[in-house]
Amino acid sequence: MAGCCAALAAFLFEYDTPRIVLIRSRKVGLMNRAVQLLILAYVIGWVFVWQKGYQEMDSVVSSVTAKAKGVTTTNTSKLGFRIWDVADYVIPAQEENSLFIMTNMIVTMNQTQGLCPEIPDKSTVCESDADCTTGSAGTHSNGVATGRCVPFNETMNTCEVAAWCPVEDDAQVPTPAFLKAAENFTLLIKNNIWYPKFNFSKRNILPNITTAYLKTCIYDTKTDPFCPVFQLGKIVENAGHSFQDMAVEGGIMGIQIKWDCNLDRAASHCLPRYSFRRLDTRDVDHNVSPGYNFRFAKYYNDLTGAEHRTLIKAYGIRFDIVVFGKAGKFDIIPTMINIGSGLALLGVTTVLCDVIVLYCMKKRYYYREKKYKYVEDYEQGLGSDRDQ
Repeated sequence: MAGCCAALAAFLFEYDTPRIVLIRSRKVGLMNRAVQLLILAYVIGWVFVWQKGYQEMDSVVSSVTAKAKGVTTTNTSKLGFRIWDVADYVIPAQEENSLFIMTNMIVTMNQTQGLCPEIPDKSTVCESDADCTTGSAGTHSNGVATGRCVPFNETMNTCEVAAWCPVEDDAQVPTPAFLKAAENFTLLIKNNIWYPKFNFSKRNILPNITTAYLKTCIYDTKTDPFCPVFQLGKIVENAGHSFQDMAVEGGIMGIQIKWDCNLDRAASHCLPRYSFRRLDTRDVDHNVSPGYNFRFAKYYNDLTGAEHRTLIKAYGIRFDIVVFGKAGKFDIIPTMINIGSGLALLGVTTVLCDVIVLYCMKKRYYYREKKYKYVEDYEQGLGSDRDQ
């Protein structure tokens, strides 16, 4: 108990004040200057020069529109000779910050609602009606089972389903891609940005770009780095992939637009930087459910009024446009905050040198004696002298 009281009294009735001691030592002096130089290098080089700690920052607000162009032809036994333009292969016509280009497809024509044999697999191949369950509809089935076992071809029977007939057979994806010429199609990207803190706006079609130039230019990292027209094959190539391989089963490409602007300089220096990467993971060793595809149908009625449809399983490349960036402009508040932080960091030098001098050096006891001085209360000292 007495020890606790003594400790409490020492805490309450003692006061510490710094004492300046000049130590003439090459080791300590060099270490002190070295630490100070490191802190100054960090504050000036990293905080102010690299991170621009004298600026107030703002994140970009962006809007994007994309428009594809290109025409090609195909000639197949199922569809015959056909011309494909933008309205045929861009599905849907508009998306938010993305665009889908159909490059391959499986077409099932003239479907009508009726009864027909299911596509053969482990669950649909049968020998009699007993092998088929009435009313069953699996997640991978094309319709609702009727419970009958019917011929699929001359050598095989499958369970009958009520569905859009004939049912789709997507076991084999066409190779090479149906619209392999899409490699030469182009994509015009119009991007408008705004930094609300600074009320600064700009777009990626720069002031020096003319209508004539826009009709002829194609983006190239070296010759035309600011052209907003991109060739689809070059986009995939710049991401390190083959367009023809990707076009077979589809995929997702990311077009990244980076706006990093120093608004202390002229607005003409605020320029977009483009980069490309494939966003869907392509693992050769684990290639389950690869690519990107979906289905849609075109409906029509024949002369008798019966409803028909053409079912299309579309494979293609979805181009996602990602815009990011930040802008900075000089402001006195972050400047003063970072200067104050730098000055506070310089205090670390004294603490570090004190630790080394007082606890690590050979003459630490001598330095500790010079560093600390204990003074008794002056009034208490006078009172004790009078008593004597």
